[in-house]
Amino acid sequence: MSPAALKRVPRGSAPVADEKLRDADRSQAVILGAARDEFAEFGLGGARMDRIAERAGLNKRLIYYYFEDKERLFQAVLEQAYRDIRQAEQQLNLLELSPPAALRRLVEFTWNYYLEHPEFITLLNSANLHKARHLQGSRRARELNSPLIEMLAGILERGRRDGSFRGGVDPMQLYISIAGMSYFYMSNNHTLSAIFGRDLLSAKARQERLNHMCDLVLGFLLRD
Repeated sequence: MSPAALKRVPRGSAPVADEKLRDADRSQAVILGAARDEFAEFGLGGARMDRIAERAGLNKRLIYYYFEDKERLFQAVLEQAYRDIRQAEQQLNLLELSPPAALRRLVEFTWNYYLEHPEFITLLNSANLHKARHLQGSRRARELNSPLIEMLAGILERGRRDGSFRGGVDPMQLYISIAGMSYFYMSNNHTLSAIFGRDLLSAKARQERLNHMCDLVLGFLLRD
């Protein structure tokens, strides 16, 4: 804003504008949280804007004002879900660890995140049911995920240089494998438990699964 424009702003209007922005941010955050729960429970097809407004405690018109329609709202929820997990991964400080320790921590984090956030899995299930059309046009989703792959590539390269890791590992393929081992187990735990006659979400079974995944990933990466 130019100095001349600043002079035309009535005294006290800047704090008012800031407060309006904070209110808008808070309202959108509440809407996204309510929509996440609704989509996770009912999927995109079964979700209802009336229920989302009721969950949020806000007027339905405000939801349409910020997100236009249910499709755009679902896209925003998916983007927020990826933002949440990527921000949590950044808190792991993987670059400060040795390459083997960093990979073990990433496997442990991914497993525990899926355990603690079952809505993340159900949201991805719903997105895949609709062939990810809400993510295909999302530049934000790609921008959120690219740094993770770059960081993983750096960890793999450090491990290759210090002799702890084998070379030639595609960081994207490795991350898909890490996520897939946790994702399949969690999204199919009911059928797997029924088929094998075991409670695969018992404390003992969860620890066995985590140990197994860490052994698989590090066994694949570590040089003899």
